[in-house]
Amino acid sequence: MPGQRTGIRPLILGLMAAIALAGCGGPGADRPPRPQIAVIPKGTSHEFWKAVHAGAVKAGRERDVEIIWKGPAVEDDRSEQIKVVEQFTTRGVDGIVIAPLDDTALVRPLQEAADANITVAIIDSGVKWDGAVTFAATDNYQGGVLAANEMARILRGKGRVAVLRYVEGSASTTNREEGFLDTIRKEHPEIEIITDNLYGGATLEGCVKAAENLLDRFQEFDGAFAPCEPVTVAFMRTINEAGRKSDTRIVGFDASESLVTGLGEGKVDALVVQDPFSMGWAGVHAVAATWSPLEEVKPRIDTGCGVITRENMDTPESKRLLDPPIDEYLE
Repeated sequence: MPGQRTGIRPLILGLMAAIALAGCGGPGADRPPRPQIAVIPKGTSHEFWKAVHAGAVKAGRERDVEIIWKGPAVEDDRSEQIKVVEQFTTRGVDGIVIAPLDDTALVRPLQEAADANITVAIIDSGVKWDGAVTFAATDNYQGGVLAANEMARILRGKGRVAVLRYVEGSASTTNREEGFLDTIRKEHPEIEIITDNLYGGATLEGCVKAAENLLDRFQEFDGAFAPCEPVTVAFMRTINEAGRKSDTRIVGFDASESLVTGLGEGKVDALVVQDPFSMGWAGVHAVAATWSPLEEVKPRIDTGCGVITRENMDTPESKRLLDPPIDEYLE
């Protein structure tokens, strides 16, 4: 778990604490340039990252800092994400908020950023490095546990379940997968995992192809677990198009417009939904808080998640997670 940087006091930042006005300056013609915080996602195409971006912009307005958004187009382009970090280090931004694509490949460029006195916060997915001021993310293993127990509830404790993993090296999805598998095997012994070593890949097209291959290989199974948005969409499409939805229940991760619609129409049974808006918000606030001698921040911020089904999707909390205010903050 990332810890504090040398010389920076450990800070206690409640996730939704009332710190919005701290550090904000009034308008003025001769004011100095605003601090710059670069926010680097794993990718820029999925709805999840748009919510992260919106949360970062909200925090940037509250902190009166400039938010610079840049990341790889595809969520397996480690070299591009490394290049983006290096570019921002050379540019001399004041802070970096990053969702690392790989828990080891990003260590060197992040250390170089820290050596250049750039404050770094990690969001979404962990990294094997202790130089960040905070790690703001879902407890991904626990999210996998929630998904496993929901699958067991839906299947009434019995059946055959397929797991389609995302990509190798992604700490967040790996933790979800392991939380799901451990819980099924330890707590629901009458549920059989028929496959746990297949990967969908970083694109929706790749995930759809992998899901189609899985359905061809296994003609009958009762449940499908997806650890992220593209795999969930892939399962929803392929299982429904194959006419197998009545026999195969789907528990997935994350929310997009198509998944929320599918949930309401019964094309997917349950979604474990994270709070990416709060990840972006908390990461930016944590970086900015280190510049104030009066504020403290937690080294680990759990941004939470919840299981959403057709039955509870209209509750206020579910609506908050399913429909973050993206349009309010992104043009």
